[in-house]
Amino acid sequence: MDNPQTIGIKSLMRQFPTILFFLIGLLSVPSSEAQSPTQELSLPELEQRLVDIDNELEQLAHHSLRSGIGSIGYRSNFHESPHTSEWVEIELEKETQLDEIVLIPAIRRDTNDGFQADAFPVAFQIIAGTDKNRTGDVVAEYKTITGRPVGIAPLIIDLKGITASWVRLEASELSKRAFDGKYLLQLSELMIFSGDKNVALRRPIKKSSNHKIEGIAWDQRYLVDGHTPYLMDTAHGEQSLGFLSKPFSLPTFLIDLGKPTPLSSIHLHSLDQSDTIPQAQPGDLGIPQHLLITGANLPDQSDAITLLDFKKENIQDSGPIMMWNIPETPCRYIQISAIDPVAKSRFGFAEIELISEGVNVALKETVQIDNTLHNKQLFRKIEALTDGKNFYGEILPIRLWLNQLARRQELEIERPLVAATLQTHYERQKENLKRMKWLAALLAAGTVIIILIDRVIRQRAVFQTRKRIAANLHDELGANLHAIGLFGDLAKHEVDKTDNPGQWDQLVKYVTEIRTLTEHTGKTARYCANMLEADNHYADLVSDMTKVAEQLSADLMHQISFKNGELLQNLPPRRRIGVLLFYKECIANIIRHADATLAETCMVVEKNTISLTVYDNGKGIKAVPSSLKRRARLLKGTLSVENLKSGGTQITLNLRT
Repeated sequence: MDNPQTIGIKSLMRQFPTILFFLIGLLSVPSSEAQSPTQELSLPELEQRLVDIDNELEQLAHHSLRSGIGSIGYRSNFHESPHTSEWVEIELEKETQLDEIVLIPAIRRDTNDGFQADAFPVAFQIIAGTDKNRTGDVVAEYKTITGRPVGIAPLIIDLKGITASWVRLEASELSKRAFDGKYLLQLSELMIFSGDKNVALRRPIKKSSNHKIEGIAWDQRYLVDGHTPYLMDTAHGEQSLGFLSKPFSLPTFLIDLGKPTPLSSIHLHSLDQSDTIPQAQPGDLGIPQHLLITGANLPDQSDAITLLDFKKENIQDSGPIMMWNIPETPCRYIQISAIDPVAKSRFGFAEIELISEGVNVALKETVQIDNTLHNKQLFRKIEALTDGKNFYGEILPIRLWLNQLARRQELEIERPLVAATLQTHYERQKENLKRMKWLAALLAAGTVIIILIDRVIRQRAVFQTRKRIAANLHDELGANLHAIGLFGDLAKHEVDKTDNPGQWDQLVKYVTEIRTLTEHTGKTARYCANMLEADNHYADLVSDMTKVAEQLSADLMHQISFKNGELLQNLPPRRRIGVLLFYKECIANIIRHADATLAETCMVVEKNTISLTVYDNGKGIKAVPSSLKRRARLLKGTLSVENLKSGGTQITLNLRT
């Protein structure tokens, strides 16, 4: 049987694959730190997310900001504490279903961080109601995420289709104005969309306060004038240069829509001022001091009605996109005229949009103009007025454009987080790769060591098998051959003793015993050579030991006894053979060396132990035979041999089952 050390090594070898996978698993144990949503994504998911973000960013409008002079927005009075309430309220034309509110921050230039929102409220509520409900209901609440900049993009708030005739923004916590640290409420623009229509455009405003001390660029009316701090710089479409008339001319534009069409809004896109810094032209280039837009359904326009009569008081009244809502009016012929009796300047726009049910019905329509006033510069074509493009590309619906700006900011905030998490994964992979190299080296060394240990174990097993075979041959064949010799001597003695034929029966008995021992010895020799345990060979240890006692001690008085002998059937075959051969060696030694006349054998079998005691009344023993020591060692038992005071020798073998 294997010793405990051998068993432990074999167990380690069996568990080697499990240990390997455990060590590899340690390399990928996630950190116990709190994880952001991006950290919860796998490496392939992060890589795909980064690709998706970049692809989506390519489809979104850019945050291109205005320059020059113009209206900025609304500013409240300033305070020393942020916990001061300020509010603005927009009166709508009628009860209307509202889809979303868009808040555009006032933007400042920071020398360290670039463009930033300035004095955008930290916390506020959106309250809406009707003429019958002047108290109103809170329809949305907002609080800035701590540590996260507001950014320069619009803030989009979903109103979920509520119906209201007025909307109020009520700030409960203000933020600082950058240049002096005072707390106040600032906004560039507030838009309320019903479908694609900004129903807050140029509507009356109520407010808690209005700070105008720094000039005309800040005023409550600029909160809803439709002028944003952005240029419409979309991601698609080719560049188009707007139309501009000859110097000192005031042409009239005429657009035929083909049939009477109900118009609800007019959008005029200002000309590109220049792509240089500073600009070559003022921001109101091409916009007359007095603009008149009429609509008619008869070719001679005898039924014309005024759709828009716009008088520009100062440069703040113009912006990149000038928008007006008008009473819904069916018109086929739209005439746009510049009326400026004082200063006859140039007249033109980047685009003219006539909105009917959210759609620009002027798109691709022909614009008629007096050819004598046409600018002969080819890059300023009249077709540019309705080609659906501006200096940066395609013109989008206002609501879609602002939503794209908001979405771009979300993605631009998310992208560095994804990229940083992805870089962390790559660095972790590199570190794991280094560890894997070391682990591979250790595993290779461990494998070599285990192979060498296994070879040693196998060689030891071969050596132990050889020792066991040698012991078996010595103990079994030696004892049997000695017995054969004794029986031969007895047969010879009987033959020499008398010529009486009656004595031949005894001789036949001895010779028969010799034959039996010879056959048994042959079987044992075959077993020792093959180390195979044949069926029923030494199966009944009690019977076999009794037979050994009778065969080897024919001229010796021998008593043998067993206690719980039936338990010996539970012993493994190899253990049974070892015990029997130990016993044979004891009897053979008594016959060879003890000169005894009496022998006694006692075997006591318990649940976990066996005790075998062999006694003889011979002359004693000087040294323990090496054959008994070897057999006891193979059985992993404890051997004791002592000479008794009364004479003779007692041999005791104790072993565990």
